[in-house]
Amino acid sequence: MTRVLTFIAAAFALAACASATPPPYGAAVSATSAGYSETQIEASRYFVTFRAPGGADASRLEDYALLRAAELTLANGHDWFWVDRRSLDQQSDGRSSGPSLGVGIGGGSYGRHTGASVGVGMTFPLGRSDRGVQARGATYEIRFGEGPKPDDANAYDATSTRQSIRARVASGE
Repeated sequence: MTRVLTFIAAAFALAACASATPPPYGAAVSATSAGYSETQIEASRYFVTFRAPGGADASRLEDYALLRAAELTLANGHDWFWVDRRSLDQQSDGRSSGPSLGVGIGGGSYGRHTGASVGVGMTFPLGRSDRGVQARGATYEIRFGEGPKPDDANAYDATSTRQSIRARVASGE
């Protein structure tokens, strides 16, 4: 009995640790490794990507891609950037987000005897159930701008974007 309880406790502990955490913010060392990368399309147009091959919270990956876009904008001497396209490489972990209930009905016969049965079952997902969307990567197509930032949801001031995302990441949000 002690072995069974120990096994159950270990299974719960492992399930609680199974949530994917984002890799630390930094440059990717290869095309398939974790971290940011950018590809220049034109003089002031880039693809900016942040990858977590094992998966991580999608909003964190998007934050990291935006942070890299802001840094790249400032490094190229510009004031703001515009996001033309966004893509998220989502993944599914196959788990439901809450409990589920199932009902089964069956019947059978054996010789002159027949029988029927009804079964009810309930499942509870193990691990964290508060996880958001999981993803392997976030990519933005950006272009740089100078002067006053346009009043549009797709335009970002590079300095304030960099500061606010770094503050959020440092506080653990």
